Amino acid sequence: MDRLMRLGLITALIVLILDQTSKWYLLVSIMQPPRVIPVLPFFNLVSGWNRGVSFGMFDSDSPYVSWILSALALAIVIFLINWLRKSDRRHVSIAIGLIIGGAIGNVVDRTVHGAVFDFLDVFIGRYHWPAFNIADSGITVGAVILVLDSVFAKAENSKE
Repeated sequence: MDRLMRLGLITALIVLILDQTSKWYLLVSIMQPPRVIPVLPFFNLVSGWNRGVSFGMFDSDSPYVSWILSALALAIVIFLINWLRKSDRRHVSIAIGLIIGGAIGNVVDRTVHGAVFDFLDVFIGRYHWPAFNIADSGITVGAVILVLDSVFAKAENSKE
């Protein structure tokens, strides 16, 4: 296994461990009973269950949705591992690792709980961003890095 693939897989493992540890700790120790815990004037800890995908899209009580979304996430993980294997840049390997770790973290939730546990609540005034978790953060940051890499790589290629 080459150095960049190892870096991506270690990144994925770190995201997975941070995600699952934080969810376990909050579920077992903090959110009994579920409640809103103000932390900062723009940030709360909450207890929420997402049966859909990001930001509650495709939310459904059907037990099949959880399995379909998990299977889709695992197919994406397989694609990303193949991409990681071919990666030749450090930041791309880290970005792919962030997405893999986040995707697996949410699959673990869907498998164990039938839904994804969300607990981070960012807001301005009365407007609340949909609650999310560390896995979602990893997926989002990884995707942003990949988009920026694509944009700037195209800009560099067009200069040459």
